[in-house]
Amino acid sequence: MKRRLLTLMLLFATACGTTSLTPNTALPLPTPQITISTPLPSDHEGTAAAFLSAWQRGDYAGMYALLSPLSQAAISLEDFTKRHQSVAEAMTQTSVETKVLSSLAQGTDAQVSYSVTFHTAIVGDISALQPIIMPLVYANGRWGVSWSDGMILPQLAGGNYLVMDFTRPARANIYDRNGHGLATETNAVALGIVPGKITDEAALLGALSSLLGLRRDYIQGLYFGAQPDWYIPVGEASADDVQSRLSYLSGLGGLQMSTIKTRYYPGGGIAPHVVGYTSFIPEGQLAEYRQRGYRGDERVGLAGVEAWGEQYLAGKAGGTLNIYSPAGAFVATLAQSQPQPSQSITLTIDRDLQQAAQQALGDMRGAIVVMNPSTGEVLAMASNPTYDPNLFDPTNPNSVNLPNVLNDPHRPLINRATQGAYPPGSVFKIATMGAALDSGIFHAGDHYTCTGYWSELGPNFVKKDWTVDVDLPPHGDITLAKALTVSCNPYFWHIGLTLYNADPGILPNGARAYGLGPATGIGQVAEADGVIPDAEWKQKNIGEPWVVGDAVNMATGQGFVLTTPLQIARMVTAVANGGTLYRPNLVLSISPPGGPPTYTFKPEEVGHLPTSPENLSVIQESMRNVTRRMAEGGVYTGGTAWTAFKGLSIPLAGKTGTAEDPGAPGGLPHAWFAGYTLKNDPNHPDIAMAVLVENIGEGAEFAAPIFRRVVEVYFFGRPYTLYPWESSFGVTAAPTETPNPFAPAETGTPPSP
Repeated sequence: MKRRLLTLMLLFATACGTTSLTPNTALPLPTPQITISTPLPSDHEGTAAAFLSAWQRGDYAGMYALLSPLSQAAISLEDFTKRHQSVAEAMTQTSVETKVLSSLAQGTDAQVSYSVTFHTAIVGDISALQPIIMPLVYANGRWGVSWSDGMILPQLAGGNYLVMDFTRPARANIYDRNGHGLATETNAVALGIVPGKITDEAALLGALSSLLGLRRDYIQGLYFGAQPDWYIPVGEASADDVQSRLSYLSGLGGLQMSTIKTRYYPGGGIAPHVVGYTSFIPEGQLAEYRQRGYRGDERVGLAGVEAWGEQYLAGKAGGTLNIYSPAGAFVATLAQSQPQPSQSITLTIDRDLQQAAQQALGDMRGAIVVMNPSTGEVLAMASNPTYDPNLFDPTNPNSVNLPNVLNDPHRPLINRATQGAYPPGSVFKIATMGAALDSGIFHAGDHYTCTGYWSELGPNFVKKDWTVDVDLPPHGDITLAKALTVSCNPYFWHIGLTLYNADPGILPNGARAYGLGPATGIGQVAEADGVIPDAEWKQKNIGEPWVVGDAVNMATGQGFVLTTPLQIARMVTAVANGGTLYRPNLVLSISPPGGPPTYTFKPEEVGHLPTSPENLSVIQESMRNVTRRMAEGGVYTGGTAWTAFKGLSIPLAGKTGTAEDPGAPGGLPHAWFAGYTLKNDPNHPDIAMAVLVENIGEGAEFAAPIFRRVVEVYFFGRPYTLYPWESSFGVTAAPTETPNPFAPAETGTPPSP
């Protein structure tokens, strides 16, 4: 603006300057009056600033709209956009920063000089060495940018282009707490069967069973009814394991082996819902990953710890950003950087305990969570049905089975331990009893007479105890302490009514204080909230007021109440340790190759049960009695799970739960058992655990035996007690049974404490 004013002043001074007169000189002409009918444009700086601002936003259409008509005629919007995007993608640009340095205008032409800095994911910041000139021209009533590709970077003038030569470190491994690989970069062998080529079925089944740890009848069932020339995937094994028995395997007719360089998950996936899986970057996320420094053809973590720990497991790529001519000739190196090493992740998971939990569920849908009560570490997290994460590698011939996983109506990719929200049934009575005692309205020795029926809301709202359905006598006169042990529903309905009348918020608030409802914040895997309903929740979600019947149902873990198995496991963990609520954790450490850990787990307390030590000891003793038989007045009575734990030398406490499924009216209920051990063995720290089995029956009949199975394997190294429904370990009783040659012995006495 100052330059234009100076120019006008000089013109005016010249026009109005004094003229010398001589006798021979004609009289001067009148001084001309300068008038400007059309003002000279004065907003070229605004156009330049708008152009650069649009560039910083990635608004290429906005930039293109500011080009001069001649520039728009020379390049289409599509090509203009592609040119900028290709540069940004090649350099792994995360953002661009520009700054106007100076400007100069003369008539309908102007120039603006500016600096540009590209922030990139791989090679750091890239800046032009000298200011870049932006020519502008005034035409058709506006200023427009006379664009050339050298305005992106001078080195790109004339059509030069960029190519990044990536150097990416190998993906780091995931280990269990004892150093066993759960996800490794290695050679593996995909194993399958072509039925029509089988020559010795017994030998083939025996070899695959031994190699993969699968039952022979299971393998046989995979190809039952298949066409002779079909390829039937069976599983994967490490190349080392196959090599050690290669000569024998190679001679088996019908066995097909394919070696692959892959992300290998042993055992068909140990804790797959925790570890997760890797695969190629989804099409819709390519731009995002390229901004993060990926070339675009890598396999990345898409679930579980593989996804959560991507920045550690993948490391950081290095690269050399080169300039090439339109003919493909190397011009120069623009920038370069060195890769940063990947870091391995060690989980809190115990491989052997995890496998025991997965096997304990068998073919049942459900979840098991095992925690260390003293730290909040998750030692096992099993969800069933499960899946084989090896199938997500497209180079694996067995990946032909992936559509079966993706389309399975039972949704095996869902982590039921953290994403499944279920009515907790009677395991919720732990929180109800805590709220009752904390309120001061109830005391451990308060008596109540249970007749098997409950009618405190009148004759039109009569509820019956579980004892009625199984033809057992009512509990009679019992204390609150015993009511938890025998799971007396009428007593707890009475508690729900009484607390509601005192203050409708007592029970919901008490349940939340026990860690139920909101997600636990575990962070390393996907997690859903549960539901602890109250007046506000019901009005918002149902559009109805909170009524006494809601509180009565809630007291026994029914109605609108939903919890995840992880929430229940954390609740009993807090009961076991004296009241501390820990944030559950799955990651023990993160370490670079050959270096000290960059992260080491430390227990994180996030709350404390509001229950006094005296009242908490009452709850603990009541849960202890759930698992044993007691003599009262010469009469033996037992807790709801004492038969399931009969003869077990490991002392433990727990609570059964049988929860009606609102999603399956009239169907079988969910079975729960949650508790903790009390062995006090320095070589085997005590554990807390929650077991859920979907739509199967009573908690004492199904979940409690599964709890026992996991405890036996943890403390004794193998199971000693068959399930009521088993004929041998891992084999469901049936008229025709398939023997399991690799199952542990069915007889024997477990070690004494």
